[in-house]
Amino acid sequence: MIFMTHFIRLITFCFFFQSIIAQEKPNIIFIMADDLGYGEVGAYGQQLIQTPNIDRLSAKGMQFSDYYSGAAVCAPARSVLMTGLHTGHTRVRGNFGKGGVIGLAGNAGRVPIKKEDLTIAEVLQDKGYRTGMIGKWGLGEPNTTGEPNKKGFDYFYGFYNQRRAHHYFPEYLWENTQKIMLYGNEKEQTQQYTHNLFADKAINFLDRNHQKPFFLYLPVCIPHSRYEIPDKGIYTHKKAWTEKQKIYAAMVTRLDETVGRIVQRLESLGIADNTYIFFTSDNGPAEISGDWEMFNSNGVFRGMKRDPYEGGIRIPFIVYHPQKIKPGTRSNQVGYFADFFPTVLDLIGEPMDKTFDGNSIAGILHGNQQSFERAPLYWEFYEKKGWRATRFGKWKAIQNNLHQGNHGPIEVYDLYRDPGETFDLSQSHPHLLDQAKKIFNTASIPSEHYFWKHQQQRDIETFNN
Repeated sequence: MIFMTHFIRLITFCFFFQSIIAQEKPNIIFIMADDLGYGEVGAYGQQLIQTPNIDRLSAKGMQFSDYYSGAAVCAPARSVLMTGLHTGHTRVRGNFGKGGVIGLAGNAGRVPIKKEDLTIAEVLQDKGYRTGMIGKWGLGEPNTTGEPNKKGFDYFYGFYNQRRAHHYFPEYLWENTQKIMLYGNEKEQTQQYTHNLFADKAINFLDRNHQKPFFLYLPVCIPHSRYEIPDKGIYTHKKAWTEKQKIYAAMVTRLDETVGRIVQRLESLGIADNTYIFFTSDNGPAEISGDWEMFNSNGVFRGMKRDPYEGGIRIPFIVYHPQKIKPGTRSNQVGYFADFFPTVLDLIGEPMDKTFDGNSIAGILHGNQQSFERAPLYWEFYEKKGWRATRFGKWKAIQNNLHQGNHGPIEVYDLYRDPGETFDLSQSHPHLLDQAKKIFNTASIPSEHYFWKHQQQRDIETFNN
């Protein structure tokens, strides 16, 4: 009997010790807005839209000035984030591709990621993390290889299909592989607002999983169009504002309130000191003229969503950890979504024998590095007339009209002196032009789903959104 008592105590201690070790692994939360511009939060210069919680993350964490999405539109940006591979290597390089399936919104060409496309969620799941994804997925339709539950997520709630995610009062959402009807939203009724549901599910995920290390991926849909919200809040009585302006500002502030709720719940659960929060957007703003002009959504930058210029791909990027990141830190380290996978591996202390297009920024976050030289960043884009771009050091090179041929002019800009990309230096700096050509010629591998129209001998469908 005495032996059994000691044995039970030993087993109990072992489980307790293992629990302590497990909790030493940091929690990871990645919050991603949809079409939020670089300048649409207060920490990045916004004057009219109130974002106190996001601003507080910046004040207590690290804010990056030169950070980029993996793409200028939603699906490929998410593919880069999940795989650590840029759009010359990752599976999903556009919203539509040849050979893709018919999506839930009825459009053909939705390319799913495949079994062999390793995601950060799969690695974290394998390392004992509870993994949740709430919001817009965009990397696989139901019954394909790209379902979130097949790619590393224990729990999924939201939209498979990015087109259906345009609706904030849809008739249904998905919970794992089950269609969940949203009663009160039938026939264009507006009883259940998706962002509110996502926020509640995120809090519930924290409540259910905080005793073990977890990864919460929260790619919300706001402020993407449609521009809908149950109420306009503090903007209701703004004089001289249009209805669209009030709604848009209220959407961004609603996102900010969700960020505040998450931080508060982490603190109340006693796990804030062991949690990294990443906050960003999937690409640049979708609107910059008309009703949106007064918000100065992309700051000094040229272009918008789907453009190769800074306004299309440079994004707000904030990382917060109350114990590991010095408050109020500002970094001009150049980075992009391909960095997330290797960074998380560093943060959890799990080396991995895999090649990424990104680099870990863990040293930057922890103050062990001020900056580092990195390989060129690369993007390719198949909508519009087709383009590719690269940033190497302070230089940015862009080649447009690639569906017509790859021998067209290449623009070159000095982003330190000319962040608005107004002075093309290609003619006066031929050595930079040569460097850009070398990058363009080696950065991409052929894809069965995405290609330039000029590469085909016969007419083909060019997939545009």
